Amino acid sequence: MTEANKQIINVGLIQMKCADSPEINLAQAVEKITETAKQGAQIICLQELFSWRYFCQSENHDFFSLAEKIPGTLTEKMSLLAKRLCVVLIVPLFEKRSNGIYHNTAVVIDADGTIAGKYRKMHIPDDPFFYEKFYFTPGDTGFKSFPTRFGRVGVLICWDQWFPEAARLTALSGADFIFYPTAIGFHDEDATKEEEQANAWETAQKSHAIANGIFTITVNRVGKEDNLQFWGRSFACDPCGRTLVYADKRKPEILIAECDLSLIETTRQYWPFLRDRRVDAYQDITRIFIDQDE
Repeated sequence: MTEANKQIINVGLIQMKCADSPEINLAQAVEKITETAKQGAQIICLQELFSWRYFCQSENHDFFSLAEKIPGTLTEKMSLLAKRLCVVLIVPLFEKRSNGIYHNTAVVIDADGTIAGKYRKMHIPDDPFFYEKFYFTPGDTGFKSFPTRFGRVGVLICWDQWFPEAARLTALSGADFIFYPTAIGFHDEDATKEEEQANAWETAQKSHAIANGIFTITVNRVGKEDNLQFWGRSFACDPCGRTLVYADKRKPEILIAECDLSLIETTRQYWPFLRDRRVDAYQDITRIFIDQDE
């Protein structure tokens, strides 16, 4: 591929360690976004629920006070920042949609400061120390992507990253990138399984990149928060599943991934998975399970 054919977009990944104060976390995010933009990033992604420590480790009604409307104070601040820096921001937050209805949401803010769209997390986990069903209503936005100044951006959130259906439908919406804001780690009794779990997690997302011929970008948090040790390892990979950048598992980092969008077309020409799908034969994918005695 010649240099003239390349379509380079620089993507910034901000892996943070959260403090006890939302104000401190917001200030930290603004500082890191500004630094990442200075390093040349055009699209910048923060981690899931970046403004707070991961509060879903327990079921506590007090935490509902952390949620806010869209647009609201947080999105307005981030919109002004995106416009000033001329960057696209992926801003994950705890959304209050109405009384009693809350979502785990990511807002895509374009480089002119306008909201390009929002995605509400579709797959909601309910595991020890990940009691998200207590807080979040499953999303109803569907799987889609949003046009921005620097490419078409799709977003999925954390638990969504294990589901090939979510990645496929996001890719089919025309996305150039799938961003995965994330809060994933292990609790103390699972420490011996960290490498095994983290490797599976990474492999799953790389497989989405390969199967769909798309860039995938995952931004995780680090640090110990109550019962959970978050494992970092934020990374980006290209449509062939090759790692472009990879973060440490224990310390905050800023990463810049150089993404050549022309690779999407080239990869899909050589690996025409989308062309060769048998959409006429997939009706049973909408079933929970296929019982063998039916």
